[in-house]
Amino acid sequence: MPIIDWGWWESPQLLPRPITLWVPETVTYPLCVLYAHDGQNLFRPETSFAGVDWNLHNTLQDLINKGQARSTLVVGIGNTPERMQEYAPGPKGNAYLRFLTDQLRPRLQDEFPVSLDPSDHFLMGSSMGGIISAYMMCKLPEQFGGAACLSTHWPWNGGEMVPWMRRNLIPPGHHRWYFDWGTETADAPYRPYQEEVDEILRQRGYRRGKDWETLDFPGHDHSEGSWRSRVHLPLRFLLF
Repeated sequence: MPIIDWGWWESPQLLPRPITLWVPETVTYPLCVLYAHDGQNLFRPETSFAGVDWNLHNTLQDLINKGQARSTLVVGIGNTPERMQEYAPGPKGNAYLRFLTDQLRPRLQDEFPVSLDPSDHFLMGSSMGGIISAYMMCKLPEQFGGAACLSTHWPWNGGEMVPWMRRNLIPPGHHRWYFDWGTETADAPYRPYQEEVDEILRQRGYRRGKDWETLDFPGHDHSEGSWRSRVHLPLRFLLF
């Protein structure tokens, strides 16, 4: 299960950041692609916040081995000191979006046997990473097939992302959404926001358990350890 340090990348309007790739042992071509935010936290405890990583590579490899996920290349996109601005709607968020679609994707398609079908490209993030994943899906639905938003920080900026979703949610039928939340620490106030987003999805015709899933995890807090313990669920939902 090779982890590839793909160097530090620069992009207009953004600070430099490390990109880390993971390629599965068992490859079925072409590869799906999972763009995962906060890339420092995904694979290695020594680079992760608070010393706990998501163990994403081992979890995904196990699902692939069991036939519960397709062969997928993971793109761990490192965060920067401007994380809050880059992971939110606005100029920095739009620049970050362009970085994924205009810089990272072409290089991936040149150097790895990844799918050229945008529906095989997915987004994943936690907290503000959930916000930017939802934003990217709605802004460029023709570029992505699904998004996993773990412990989405809906209270950001007074909760303005929820009415934004009501105005901008893409029609059902071609994309998958996964949301979840815990009940402790920063996750504690998320429930009413997520329930409102769930109702927006329901009203737009999304089918729970088919092209949309929301799960709650009593006792889980806002931490890498909690996301590590349940990351197999969004991976299986998006990539099966």
